[in-house]
Amino acid sequence: MNMIVPHELLEIPEQVAGRETEDGVEFPFSPQLRAYFQKDQGAIWSRWNPAPRPCFNPRLLGDIRMYQEFLAATKGQIEVGAETHAINYVVLASSIPGVFNLGGDLDLFKMLIGKQDRAGLLYYGRACIDVLYRNYISHELPATTISLVQGDCLGGGFEAALSSDVIIAERSSRFGFPEILFNLFPGMGAYSFLDRKVGQKLAEQLITSGRLYSAEEMRALGIVDLVVEDGQGEAGVSSFIASGQRTQVAHFGLAATRRRVHGIDFAELMDVVEIWVDCALRLNPRDLKLMHRLVSRQNGLGESHLIH
Repeated sequence: MNMIVPHELLEIPEQVAGRETEDGVEFPFSPQLRAYFQKDQGAIWSRWNPAPRPCFNPRLLGDIRMYQEFLAATKGQIEVGAETHAINYVVLASSIPGVFNLGGDLDLFKMLIGKQDRAGLLYYGRACIDVLYRNYISHELPATTISLVQGDCLGGGFEAALSSDVIIAERSSRFGFPEILFNLFPGMGAYSFLDRKVGQKLAEQLITSGRLYSAEEMRALGIVDLVVEDGQGEAGVSSFIASGQRTQVAHFGLAATRRRVHGIDFAELMDVVEIWVDCALRLNPRDLKLMHRLVSRQNGLGESHLIH
């Protein structure tokens, strides 16, 4: 099984070769990740396509980190032909129909726990919060981050969505944390993000309930910002961007202010990862068997309910 490529060993190109199209530039980062800059929106979209399961496998985490290094290298500017365009929005989405992301690599977790490999679990957790934290701080660009959820958004996938300034979801999307089913909790930002959004009591209820929540329920709780009809996710993002273009600077400023007032620092996320690792190493054979069942359901691309 491929382990995570250490960040210091990633080959980060100073300039990723893009293919110009009529309305922007495509950037093919890897088979699991592609990006597209749409010049009329001032938005760069990334879509992941993880294999063999729609979860955060180690290679995908490396690909995301490479993409984020590319974003930082642009300094918020993309060249399209002879023109330079500002990146005002960074959009996170999936290429897999019906699945945003099902979360952590449970097959890898099971193997590392079986070997009592604390260093391996800690390395994986650190890689996860590295990419989520960069999205949380808007990649240090004057841009608004958006998660477009189209389908199942579970575990670490939900944590990834929560790291954006704005969440837009299609109506049939489902949200939840399956970790409680195998006696664990989501350890890569869920508590921190939800505590800042909805408070301690509701954050803990969402994490421990073991149920799926609809997009409309998430909107009512103030977690999802906008619900659109199925198949209208991209149009919903376009409409959101168009309606806010005149006040984009103000909205970016509000998000930056929110992070300053209710901020999450990297050390907090790392401390929680340490707690998560220690708990994971205490799981018993029955817990690991339940985890294995969820791996099988991940292989079904979320067609079956992961939470009952």
